[in-house]
Amino acid sequence: MSKPKIIAYLKPTCGWSNGVRAVLRKYDLPFEDRDIINDPAQRQEMIEKSGQMLSPCVEINGHMLPDISGEEVEAWMLANQIVTPNTRQADAPTNQPCAHEMPQGTPLNFGVRH
Repeated sequence: MSKPKIIAYLKPTCGWSNGVRAVLRKYDLPFEDRDIINDPAQRQEMIEKSGQMLSPCVEINGHMLPDISGEEVEAWMLANQIVTPNTRQADAPTNQPCAHEMPQGTPLNFGVRH
């Protein structure tokens, strides 16, 4: 299976962005990590391509997935046969907001259910 062309418009430190990175690493997929915080041109390109301002946005083989979590990226890639299922665990939570977006007093969920 050939590797897809992936451009990920991400924040340097954000739960959602780190989730996207973790999923792409889980499948050993090379990707362009475009910093939309420190590079205004990348943010503008993301807005023009996605039609909206929220991130992360991930472009896979020319198909834009706007405002998406790592969990959603993985589901889309599996459904579209970009990747095949594997048993590896992601090395970061794949569906978690940035720390500043979490309600006060809400514990971080690392996939452990009580």
